Amino acid sequence: MTAQRPRSDHSRLEVLSNADCLRLLQSVPLGRLVYTYGGLPAIRLVNFQVDDDTIVFNTGPGDKLRAAERGDVVGFEADDVDPERHTGWTVTAVGHLSMVTDDETAALRRRLPLHSWLPMDDPALVRLGIESVHGRRLVPWAQRPRSGA
Repeated sequence: MTAQRPRSDHSRLEVLSNADCLRLLQSVPLGRLVYTYGGLPAIRLVNFQVDDDTIVFNTGPGDKLRAAERGDVVGFEADDVDPERHTGWTVTAVGHLSMVTDDETAALRRRLPLHSWLPMDDPALVRLGIESVHGRRLVPWAQRPRSGA
């Protein structure tokens, strides 16, 4: 039986499965939250944890908290790149932000290492319910010239 080559896109990047995307998201501590602020895109680094098919993170008063209170649709991106070997991956998730209830917050804080790199007094816990997730990986076989090129 021959090993099946991973599916690739038009750029010869490996297309990742949903399960691989979630596994890779769990492997890094930082991601980028993309939301709308004043009618324009805003991007903020957040440290996060993956809980099943949701992303959770702490936030204080401000834009991210208001976006969660409104239930805004947002994007989230995390990646890992090895510039020496020219390999890496990127995962993008899209979904609605929401506030985590007080009861859920206590349970999540017991189960997950939800830390913030910024000092926060009484941070709120925010959830991104992943409705769509896509990922790509640059692997050494993708760097080979196309046959006939």
